[in-house]
Amino acid sequence: MGKKELHLFRGATDLRISLIFKLTIATCLILFVFMLFFAYINITAIKTMLLEEAISDADKLSETIIKTTHYEMMQDNRKRAYEMMHEVGTLQGVDHIRMINKSGHITFSTEMDEIGRYLDKKEAGCNMCHTDNEPNVHASTMNRSRVFLNKRGKQVLGMAKAIYNEDGCYLSACHSHSPEQRTLGVLDVIVSLDNMNMLIGNYRNKIVFLTVLLLISVSLTITFSTHRMVNRPLKSLLTQTKRLSQGDLDALLQNKSSDEMGELSDAFNQMTTSLKSARMEANEWGKNLEATVSERTREIKQMQTQLIRSEKLVSLGRLVAGITHEINNPLTGILMFANLTSKSPKLDPALKSDMDVIINETNRCANIVKGLLDFSRESIPQKKPASLNNIIDATLALVGRQSSFHNIDIIRDYQQDLPLIPVDENQLQQVFINLLLNAGQSMLAGGSIQIKTYTDNEEHVCLKMVDTGAGISEEDLGKIFDPFFTTKNDKGTGLGLSVSFGIIERHDGKIEVQSKVNEGTTVTIKLPLFPQGSETLAAGSDEK
Repeated sequence: MGKKELHLFRGATDLRISLIFKLTIATCLILFVFMLFFAYINITAIKTMLLEEAISDADKLSETIIKTTHYEMMQDNRKRAYEMMHEVGTLQGVDHIRMINKSGHITFSTEMDEIGRYLDKKEAGCNMCHTDNEPNVHASTMNRSRVFLNKRGKQVLGMAKAIYNEDGCYLSACHSHSPEQRTLGVLDVIVSLDNMNMLIGNYRNKIVFLTVLLLISVSLTITFSTHRMVNRPLKSLLTQTKRLSQGDLDALLQNKSSDEMGELSDAFNQMTTSLKSARMEANEWGKNLEATVSERTREIKQMQTQLIRSEKLVSLGRLVAGITHEINNPLTGILMFANLTSKSPKLDPALKSDMDVIINETNRCANIVKGLLDFSRESIPQKKPASLNNIIDATLALVGRQSSFHNIDIIRDYQQDLPLIPVDENQLQQVFINLLLNAGQSMLAGGSIQIKTYTDNEEHVCLKMVDTGAGISEEDLGKIFDPFFTTKNDKGTGLGLSVSFGIIERHDGKIEVQSKVNEGTTVTIKLPLFPQGSETLAAGSDEK
């Protein structure tokens, strides 16, 4: 694994861990806030309920004290009333009890240091009733209660309850209260809230414990679920992505779910399949492009070769036309005087053989000159609609009588519905004669020549001539259409194929030669169905 791939993999792993961590923290934070809010609301409700219950109990206790001491107060037996209140003040949960007279002085208290102390109307225990100029005699239970800290720093609940001036009080001889007095004083009962605070604390601890337990459970659940549903598929995706980056297009994910991760796996598999298909198409396109480029390169090279050859032939033709004109007349004179001299009775018999050599070599020179003249003339073809099959048959009838063709089998493979083509029959026959003679001379020991005619995409009429002769070497194959090139040593002028090439070219056709030594030669000629700038010729055949 390279540094780049390792870095990407580590980065992906960090991302994966970070994703799990962030998801867990976010969920736990939301859950914690929700539970904190829920706990606050719940604890507040519980505290309010317990406080209301404590207020109710304190009010009942105050009412009980008043009723219990009512008889003793009516008898003006204050000592006994105070003793009863002192006994109640020793009960568990009661902080202390005190009684305040109308003038605001504490006349009794279970805490002795308070007796005789003056309380202002604005102090706690008095201000809930004395908010106005006139005291609120019938204040609600909640308005008569208060929560505060005692001298020991403990939270307590104070409940003030008015002692009303009843008929028995102001009518009794032992009392000096006038009927206009509505209240005689206030009984202030102060109870401890330790039990309530303990219950709230225990409940709060349970809430905290349940919250922590729930958070841990949720964290573990989220971590496990994320690992199973996100981390594991993501790890598989990273592994397959790594294989894909290395060029392995067979890397597919095993999709086992129908959720978003399953959709991601399907999308990845589709992408991989598309990439694989695109690679195959690109490879196939590249192969086709390579083949096309190779074919076009071959055609361009062939066209360049033909162009060079055509220019060479044109230039050479002009040169040869002038040379042959100057040479032909002297050769004619030499040949005439040599014949006359050879037939003269005055000729020394010893010189007769020398004169025959002169005559033969002069005839050879004349033939070369004649070939040069034919090469240089480049006569314009007189094109007429003709049957290619008939032209070949006529050519075979001419060359078939030669002794070199007695041991050669001619195989005709003609397309019978071959359309007519615009050609010069004489010139085309000359081409076929040259090809057949060359093929025959390469098979002196016998062989076969297969001649096939056919149409090429309805654009050309084609001739393919295949022989089983000696073949042509690869080195010589590119020179066979060059003037004066021959592989027959002292036989021939080397102009036959050059002339044939020129004739086919003037017919707007193509000639190609393929050959292997000791295997044979294949010559392909393509002639257009219609000449350039002309109307379509009527198709047909007049083969016999």
